[in-house]
Amino acid sequence: MCFVVTKSFLLTCCLPIFLMGMRYYFSRKVILHYLDCALHTDMSDIEQYYMKPPGSCFWVAVLDGNVVGIVAARGNEEDNTVELRRMSVDSNYRGKGIAKALGRKVLEFAMLNNYSSVVLGTTAVKMAAHKLYESLGFKHVGVIEHYALPGMTRSLLERMFFQVRYHRYRLQLREE
Repeated sequence: MCFVVTKSFLLTCCLPIFLMGMRYYFSRKVILHYLDCALHTDMSDIEQYYMKPPGSCFWVAVLDGNVVGIVAARGNEEDNTVELRRMSVDSNYRGKGIAKALGRKVLEFAMLNNYSSVVLGTTAVKMAAHKLYESLGFKHVGVIEHYALPGMTRSLLERMFFQVRYHRYRLQLREE
């Protein structure tokens, strides 16, 4: 289509490279802003956000003296749920059952503290993450299209080149 409109081979060849470059730029920009927001909110003071509030906790997976994974749980007394948050495993240690063990730790915590369900939200694009949650018993309950990550400006260019789907999962532990 570009060639039909412009009659230029050079422009037709350069356009995909330009578009991929814009996609890379805006993806990187959004992700770096998101990480900056995380590092200046809950991850800047893990004790305050996850250790002090009742019904919340934070775990670290250590292997051979190295931190290889983390996960947090944040209780919500209003609806008697606990949210699984910040699950992450070092890419060099994925596929070894660490994420599953961390997820089970949150489920155990929720049961010991009499929560009725565990919820989580993820923007993960890798199917392995979704399969992990389902293997732990979570049910997919919905998707929010064009989700805005913390730190996103939602500018027109940002929306054109970077879109996020936010998946919600729930595991009912007991009826209320």
